[in-house]
Amino acid sequence: MRFLAVLFDLDGTLIDSTRLILESYHHTMRIHRGQAFPDAEWIKGLGTPLRVQFRRFTDDDDEVQRMIATYRDWNLAHHDAMVRAFPGALDAVTGLKARGARLGIVTSKNRHGVERGLNLCGFAGLFDEIVTSDDLEASKPDPAPVRAALARLDTAAAAALFVGDSPHDIAAGRDAGTRTAACLWGPFERSTLAAEQPDYWLNTFAELGPLVR
Repeated sequence: MRFLAVLFDLDGTLIDSTRLILESYHHTMRIHRGQAFPDAEWIKGLGTPLRVQFRRFTDDDDEVQRMIATYRDWNLAHHDAMVRAFPGALDAVTGLKARGARLGIVTSKNRHGVERGLNLCGFAGLFDEIVTSDDLEASKPDPAPVRAALARLDTAAAAALFVGDSPHDIAAGRDAGTRTAACLWGPFERSTLAAEQPDYWLNTFAELGPLVR
């Protein structure tokens, strides 16, 4: 295998949850600010934790926590109806697992949300390590979460590939020393991802297997 370990982002990479995330933000801002903001206001921060997104609107820690609670209540209430695995994602992950790759997830989502998404989409039990926003204060694009996953997997950065859909994913993987693969099925434009200089481009999950072999 070219890579001993493959790390994945979750939302926008393995599971199609972008619309759920955006609607959760819109609902939260209608409740806390009386208006919804355009999708573009949130897309640029996708892949960063809720606390980072909401802190752009307030310096009050208590209000940030209230906004997070509102977001999560709406998100979980609509989660199962609005989340699906991307085509080919499950086959790609199970194929890598069968060939002996060490698998990890590095996400800015909290652990409860991660486990719910993995269970719903059939990924439960396939990943050796999962690093969430509950584990570290630092978040992508900081490379610390990627480094934490590599340490848990006991894998050198040079032997790992990080797969993600956001510029934050690509920057975090690159700065942690992994190779990076940018997914083109997420909400980010190719030009936005290109600014972070990913090593590989993925148009479909079918293109991932040959990269890892």
